[in-house]
Amino acid sequence: MTRTPRAQHRRATAVAALTLALTAAAVQPARAEPGTLEEVRAELQRLYHDAAVATDKYNAADEKVTRQSKRVRTLRTQVGAAERKLSRLTSRAGAAARAQYRSGTGASLPAELQFVLAENPEAALDGATRARQAQQGTMDVVAALVTTGEELRTRADEASDVLRRLKANRRAKDTEREKVERRITEAERLEDSLAASQRRELDGLDTRDANAAQDRWLDTGALDRAGTTTTAAGKKAVEYAARQLGKPYIWGAEGPGGYDCSGLTSQAWLSAGVTIPRTSQMQWQGLTRIPVGSMRPGDLIVYYDDASHIAIYIGDGEMINAPRPGRNVTIAPAGSMPILGVVRPGA
Repeated sequence: MTRTPRAQHRRATAVAALTLALTAAAVQPARAEPGTLEEVRAELQRLYHDAAVATDKYNAADEKVTRQSKRVRTLRTQVGAAERKLSRLTSRAGAAARAQYRSGTGASLPAELQFVLAENPEAALDGATRARQAQQGTMDVVAALVTTGEELRTRADEASDVLRRLKANRRAKDTEREKVERRITEAERLEDSLAASQRRELDGLDTRDANAAQDRWLDTGALDRAGTTTTAAGKKAVEYAARQLGKPYIWGAEGPGGYDCSGLTSQAWLSAGVTIPRTSQMQWQGLTRIPVGSMRPGDLIVYYDDASHIAIYIGDGEMINAPRPGRNVTIAPAGSMPILGVVRPGA
């Protein structure tokens, strides 16, 4: 097929600019250098997608460490409380025994002899019975506290072992962090290699494809039954997301200066008093799934087969999301990316 002079010029410019940038930066791409602007765009999408997947893995490992740390602190607090209670009870029991001994009612005479010598044998018998009951009750409580304390210490030690393993796993996931940084650096260098006109053309291609995908999605009737109203919590979540518009995408961030995609959705719902999982994959796996046609503002739209992106639906076929590095939190067509499904926090 014969290319037009304009297409030939565009291809030559893209190849030259890309080659120059890659050589200057001493970057060895994992695949063959892209040539046409479409190929450059496909490579950018691959790099940013890889970065999103690696971000989710790192965030998931970090979230597990955070949760387990809280569990260990809680168990250690419970152990301390049980030990303090045991100490107080043991001290009181010891004091009672010493007082009984000093008063001559306990250790000086056996209960049988006290009964024989007492002026009021019935009262003596009642007193002895109550004393034994009190002593036995104290011993039972002390024994229960000792058992509880031992169980709590065992659970706390086990939880600490789990925490150590999770921290080791998170350190291993530092390779995921490095992978994210490499992918983002490669993508940024690739974008920087293009002329301003080419970057505008890339943006135009993105907008064109997003609108076309949205039109195809709307043509399916996906929004015919979608809700236009939401709960008070859903409204708060949407309002929070709207206040973040214009803030930069920062991988691994949960605000307030910037967000990654799931950092934005989790914080939006946290502002409404609902705690949800940290990553897009965990949100997809852990929240109630809703038919796409039944979604309402505040619901979360999960994208791609690997649940690597997520956004908050705001109604009228639009969503708010933190798209990728180099972009800001923005409003976009809800159907502009392949939808995996919809989940509803607090359902």
